[in-house]
Amino acid sequence: MTKIEIHKHEVKGSNLILSILLNLLITIAQIVGGIISGSLALISDALHNFSDVLSLVFSLIAHKLSRRKASINNTFGYKRAELIAAFINAITLIIVALYLIFEAATRFFHPEPIKSGLVIWLAILGIVVNGGSVLLLKKDSKHNLNMKSAYLHLLTDMMASVAVLVGGLLMKFYGWFWVDSVMTLLIAMYLIYVSYDLIKSATKMLMLFTPDFIDIKEVVREVHKIKGVNKLHHIHIWHLNDEELHLEAHLDCADDIKMSEFNVLLNEIEMVLYNKFNINHTNIQPEFKKEDPKHFIVQD
Repeated sequence: MTKIEIHKHEVKGSNLILSILLNLLITIAQIVGGIISGSLALISDALHNFSDVLSLVFSLIAHKLSRRKASINNTFGYKRAELIAAFINAITLIIVALYLIFEAATRFFHPEPIKSGLVIWLAILGIVVNGGSVLLLKKDSKHNLNMKSAYLHLLTDMMASVAVLVGGLLMKFYGWFWVDSVMTLLIAMYLIYVSYDLIKSATKMLMLFTPDFIDIKEVVREVHKIKGVNKLHHIHIWHLNDEELHLEAHLDCADDIKMSEFNVLLNEIEMVLYNKFNINHTNIQPEFKKEDPKHFIVQD
């Protein structure tokens, strides 16, 4: 297998640690405040924040594991740990959302008086704390699925706090206590919405599916343009993690060439795969008129 060295975005684990501490603080404050005020929306936001704390801890562990070097028993290292973390974090978002929908439906038909003043101040605190955490992870979320899952947890928390604030203001000035249940329901629906794409992306990577932006037929067409190539077949393309895109294939050479000549041909193929498709790991088996009834050849 050949690996092309590329610049990698260095994810900062310190940002995760700071986000964990901030969210632990707001979780405790919102739970206490929710019990005192009687606000379901505030308690639901606190539960969401607590799920964030757990997901951030899991993301941090996965981040540390992914940096471990490969060994004889773990030849890929722990690079897929972050994909597993992203998948589990997305699932926790769905579970929290379903619980909130149940609680909101129950409370909607039995609204209770709520101390809106406390709700408003704690919602503002949640917006500030979660907003700061979102800014900390925003850059890393663009380069890493694990960080994106943590970022989405925090972003939805910030939006949930905004919803709680709006609900608190409506309850304070209009006495609309049913708004608490409505806001909780809206928070839950949004959680499900943002989780779907994350679950889909993580699942595709874990299942070693061909990335959506890769057209295998186009890959074959580009490689077939190279002089000395007859057919590229037995092709597999997958993400090991966010940074590494692998290709494994058999190459039927046009001529019976020496290994030194194949090395030159392979280098040209690797440059095409990297420059046109961002494939930075290749494992190509050379062949010459090899008979194999199991061949699966992608046609141009």
